[in-house]
Amino acid sequence: MNANQIVSMIVRTVMRQLINRGVNAGFNRMSGRRSGAKEQGPKAVTPERRAQMQVRQARRAARAANR
Repeated sequence: MNANQIVSMIVRTVMRQLINRGVNAGFNRMSGRRSGAKEQGPKAVTPERRAQMQVRQARRAARAANR
């Protein structure tokens, strides 16, 4: 391999990585996740959210019982 091929290979690799990062960032932004946003764990659930989840669970159980 000559120097021109090596430089081209490195440039292609770097460009591919940068483009992939940009595409991933665009998809994350369009899906509502912000850059650097962490996944929320069970400790991050607020009391209001917990109440909403319990109501939804009760409604699902009632619908399943009526089937």
